[in-house]
Amino acid sequence: MTSTLPTPSPTDLRGRVALVTGGGSGIGRACAVALAAAGATVHVVDIAEEAAKSVAAAIGGRAHGVDLARPAAIGSLPSEVDVLVNSAGLQYVAPITEFAPERFALIQQVMVTAPFLLLRHVLPHMYAGGWGRVVNISSVHGLRASPYKAAYVAAKHALEGLSKVAALEGAPYGVTSNCVSPGYVRTPLVEGQIRDQALAHGVSPDDVLGEVLLARSPVARLIEPEEVASAALMLCGPHSGSITGTSLVIDGGWTAR
Repeated sequence: MTSTLPTPSPTDLRGRVALVTGGGSGIGRACAVALAAAGATVHVVDIAEEAAKSVAAAIGGRAHGVDLARPAAIGSLPSEVDVLVNSAGLQYVAPITEFAPERFALIQQVMVTAPFLLLRHVLPHMYAGGWGRVVNISSVHGLRASPYKAAYVAAKHALEGLSKVAALEGAPYGVTSNCVSPGYVRTPLVEGQIRDQALAHGVSPDDVLGEVLLARSPVARLIEPEEVASAALMLCGPHSGSITGTSLVIDGGWTAR
């Protein structure tokens, strides 16, 4: 007798509500587009309100211009959310001895405290409905360190831990929580780093890309935001119920070394 394997179903999020932070550009924007294409109603959250409005208009979503560094602002966002994507982030590069404490605190506020507050905000609805998906956009820097990025590395390591706790607590309620941890992605944040380093060292952007950013990556190219969004969407799919508490690494082989 010949057995036939079931054909994987495409992710269908019709009737679901998603909230994506940092949704005005980069990975967040790609995630918002992917979730909307799967049928979800998407709340696009970004400190740049016009960017959020532009993305929301393009995907039939709803825009929220919110500064996630302000804890009180979290309460203005919808709580009846089935899919939460924590993507908002920022970078600051300096040796620890010269690292501005206020910048360190800001990065933790946006990239650790805000995801925690958002979880508190939306998990009751997910628990009540018996289904939920939390996708935290981490980084290879949530698993590895680089010099001069103390705040970013610390924040991403913390986000990985927070995600695992949410996975353990959410399991009885049908709620999963995972990280997607990419290497260098073609985003405004990374492109800004390339320009800054090229100017600082008097070299070309291509040299910075090949000799600095991608030096540890066997697949020597920037990752596209849509690749990360596809992974995030997969974690919301029909066969993802047992994928929880883990980190899906998309790093071109960086961590395989």
